[in-house]
Amino acid sequence: MAQIVQTSAYRKRLRKWFWGDRWLSKIAVGVAGLIIVMRGFGVFQLFELTAYDHLFQRRFLEAQDNRIVLVSIDDNDLQQLGTGKILSDQQLAEVLTQIKTYHPRAIGLDIYRDLPVTPGYEQLEGVFQSTPQLIGIEKLSDLDSVGVMPPPVLKAKQQVGFNNVMIDLDGLVRRNTLFIKPTNQSIQRSFALNLALKYLEPDHITLKLSRSKHSQLNGVEFLPLNPNDGAYINADALRGYQILANLRSSLLSNHHGYSFERVSLLELLEPDLSPQNQERMTKLLGDRIVLIGTTAQSSSDFFLTSYSSRGGGNAERMSGVELQGQFVSQILSAVLDGRSLIRFWSDPLEWLWILGWSWVGAVLSWRICAPQKAAAGVLLAGTVLFGLCSLAFQWSWWLPMVPPLVALVSAAAAVTAYFSHLREELKKSKEFFGSIINTIPDPVYVKDQRHHWVVLNDAYCSFIGHPRERLINQIDHDFFPPQQAAHFWQQDELTFDSRIEQECEEEFTNAQGKTYLVATKRSLHQDPAGNLFLVGVIRDITQRKQMEEALRSTADELVRSNAELEKAKDLLSHIAHHDHLTNLPNRKRFHEQLQQCLDRAKEQGHLGALLFLDLDGFKQINDVHGHQVGDSLLKAVAQRLTNCLRSSDVIARLGGDEFVAILPSIPSAPDVCRVAEKILLTLNQSFVFDGRAMSISASMGISIYPNDSATCENSGDRGTRDGEIENLLAQADIAMYRAKNLGKNRYEFFQPSIATTATDVSGD
Repeated sequence: MAQIVQTSAYRKRLRKWFWGDRWLSKIAVGVAGLIIVMRGFGVFQLFELTAYDHLFQRRFLEAQDNRIVLVSIDDNDLQQLGTGKILSDQQLAEVLTQIKTYHPRAIGLDIYRDLPVTPGYEQLEGVFQSTPQLIGIEKLSDLDSVGVMPPPVLKAKQQVGFNNVMIDLDGLVRRNTLFIKPTNQSIQRSFALNLALKYLEPDHITLKLSRSKHSQLNGVEFLPLNPNDGAYINADALRGYQILANLRSSLLSNHHGYSFERVSLLELLEPDLSPQNQERMTKLLGDRIVLIGTTAQSSSDFFLTSYSSRGGGNAERMSGVELQGQFVSQILSAVLDGRSLIRFWSDPLEWLWILGWSWVGAVLSWRICAPQKAAAGVLLAGTVLFGLCSLAFQWSWWLPMVPPLVALVSAAAAVTAYFSHLREELKKSKEFFGSIINTIPDPVYVKDQRHHWVVLNDAYCSFIGHPRERLINQIDHDFFPPQQAAHFWQQDELTFDSRIEQECEEEFTNAQGKTYLVATKRSLHQDPAGNLFLVGVIRDITQRKQMEEALRSTADELVRSNAELEKAKDLLSHIAHHDHLTNLPNRKRFHEQLQQCLDRAKEQGHLGALLFLDLDGFKQINDVHGHQVGDSLLKAVAQRLTNCLRSSDVIARLGGDEFVAILPSIPSAPDVCRVAEKILLTLNQSFVFDGRAMSISASMGISIYPNDSATCENSGDRGTRDGEIENLLAQADIAMYRAKNLGKNRYEFFQPSIATTATDVSGD
């Protein structure tokens, strides 16, 4: 008991962190400061970059970028062409000429051509001269390698971009360089940037500088990477205008499929393409960026990226041409699709982020007493940290993960050590409650801040059904159902945190499995040493709650009865307004909806159309096949009419084989013709019942409101409105009979000249 009391006093001291406990603050801030300093010296750089790669590998899969197509040159292509390891100028000219026939928007030649590769040098120069959408490559000299000059023709036409790639210390490519300004030279744009600008040229999107003098395309600002941004420490970011490479997440064929569609060189040069392949090539290459480059495994033009596997020595590499395609896709997707660039916080925000997780580790170790449980809590917090960083990365935010994780674990370990030191000093007595609560007839318990029972009276032990010796130093989760135990824990925490007396109703299940409804009053008591204890007093309110529940059930039953009556009313209303066979609106409902349509048309100045349909030959089908087949046919016709009309249109059955359709708010009479033809075409398709196919057609009459309607000066006159409805219906009926007289399976508009000549058609 003394140890429990002392531990509670220690907890009271550590709880003051919320109000500024100086030791907890010192530990959290000190650990965070040390981690920040270590990070500044680059201690965590490689670990952070590795974590960055894992975030890439766990991103959601992305669709192919169909603006870019790769013309790949692999070992098989070179072997079939008999060129060794490089295409001749003549072959390259043929490739470019063939690609030009499909009218791509831009062509990227990711193949060095600083020297002639005979034969065909003059032919290739001619193609270079006549291809304004072609962008070639050059390699700029740097500290690591000698440069490679571009084709002179393309250089003179400023159709060249450098393809230098920035490689991090661990050999991976994570950055995309947009342009470089070499000493005493003009600004050199990258191969990827020039291709993107060439693609955007028809949209009049050009490279501009924002107010902050950052590159901007179509309002999208490409923030440059500085030497110490993100996890980088003294990176060579001043060697050109760099951004973080946001590679698409479907680039490795062994995992997710290619990021771009591909065409092999042999397929492109096939002499006799079939019409299907010709059409496919036109779709693949037309109005797109076509990137030509080697994917041959014998080539050295391969790079490791954030998606490369780190297992063993067989890390997956990306070809240079696909990497350039990724760079182009990043620019285009940001400008045209709103795909985010990789962003990161400023240094102050990252420092606060590390400090926050250091604080979390310190608080977890304080709130969880047992070291093993504290370790589990820290593990859970680390999982949450990883989840938050992963989720943020889905939205293209790169948040520090390794430094806050180290701060989380370090702060937790430091607080645990401090906690263990203080525990030795806390050995107070808990028996000062024992002589008091046994005099109370209601069940009473006393808990420490770890939620352990430290004192129980006889009434509580009898109520729960366990002896005191078994309950002492245990918690609710050891004896109550999980849901009840979690509730008790939550209410106890609420009392500890608020320091205000609480009373609530809750369930209480004893050892025999009997559940009571109780009212528990919780309050805090503090002894002279500063130890906090929670005292709970329980009253059994089971009988009272049962009576309240009985009254509530009676009230609920009345509510349900009323609801069932309302449903019955709705059902009767539906039956009264709908045809029992087809479930379409009946004549009464049709009149109501037509009246609403005419009112809206008159208010808004729109046209409205009424289509009167009568099935041709339906009586014969009834006589030959029986009324059951006839009913099935009517239901099928109703379904087809419903499917081929708009949701705003109305279809109703007047009786027999007569249907009417209301087309509200139509622009003109020709629009009605298109609907009528669609209906006739739909009904002309065969119906199949019990394996028998049968055909039917319809004759249709059409009247237009207000063209065919008698106008009325007083729109509020209900009698006049009913007259208009009957007039429109009669006119459509007359036009329908004219359609039957003219050969059936057709539609006719009402004309005044046919009103006196309409006759019935026998047999329908």
